[in-house]
Amino acid sequence: MASHGTGRVRRVVTDRRGGASTGDFDSFNLGDHVGDAPAAVAANRARLARRLGLPATDVVWMDQVHGTRIARVHRATGGPVPATDGLATDRPGLALAVLTADCVPVLAADSEAGVIGAAHAGRVGAVGGIVPNLIGAMTSLGARADRITVLLGPAAAGEHYELPADMVDEVEAALPGSRARTIDGTPGVDLRKGLTRQLHGLGVTRVDSDPRCTIADESLFSYRRQGRTGRQASVIWRE
Repeated sequence: MASHGTGRVRRVVTDRRGGASTGDFDSFNLGDHVGDAPAAVAANRARLARRLGLPATDVVWMDQVHGTRIARVHRATGGPVPATDGLATDRPGLALAVLTADCVPVLAADSEAGVIGAAHAGRVGAVGGIVPNLIGAMTSLGARADRITVLLGPAAAGEHYELPADMVDEVEAALPGSRARTIDGTPGVDLRKGLTRQLHGLGVTRVDSDPRCTIADESLFSYRRQGRTGRQASVIWRE
C-alpha cells in the first residue's frame, strides 16, 4: 500500500568539489564505471549519504545504459539496479540517484501522492522516450501529471552542444524544441528545452531547469569537455 504525501521532497545536485578522487576525477566523482579508484568512489558515495542524512544503503544507484527502462523500487536494492536509466518509488527515505556528465538528470515528484522519480536522459534515451516512461511509471504508483514537479539538472546547453546536422534533425523530430545553434553558429541541441516541451505535452507544466551548462561550467564534470572524467549525481528523496 502506498504511503501518501507527508514528507518533504528534497532534491540535491552535486558538483566536483570536496571528494577523495584525484587526477581526471578530481575530486567528488560518484561514478563507479569511469576508471576511478573504487576506494575513492566508495568514500565519495559514503560522504554523499552522510551529507544527505541518509544511510548509504538507502541511496539507490543505477547501472545506466542510455536506455528507456524505468524500474519501480520499493526497498534498498543492495547494489545498482541493472540495465536501467530511470527509477520510481512511493517509499519515503529511499533516495534515487542519477549520474551524469552532460546528459540531463530528471528529478520528478508528486508530493501529494508521495511518489518520486528520477531518470538519466541523454540524447539516445531522450529520443527513445525515457521521460514519458518515467511519468508513466510514476502515475502507475498513484502520481498525477498535473501535480508532478520536475527539476532538470545541469546538462549540456544548446550554445555548446554541437552535433552533426542529421543528428540534430533526428532529435528535433522526436523532441520538438530541441534544435539550437552553438556560439560558433553550428547545429546544436538543447535537450532540456525539448524535454520541457515534451513534459508540458504530458500535462506536467511545473518544470524548472538548473541553468548551468556542464560543458561551460568547470565546477561540473563534462564528458564532452574532458573525455575521461567523473560523474556528478542528482538525487531525490522524500523525508
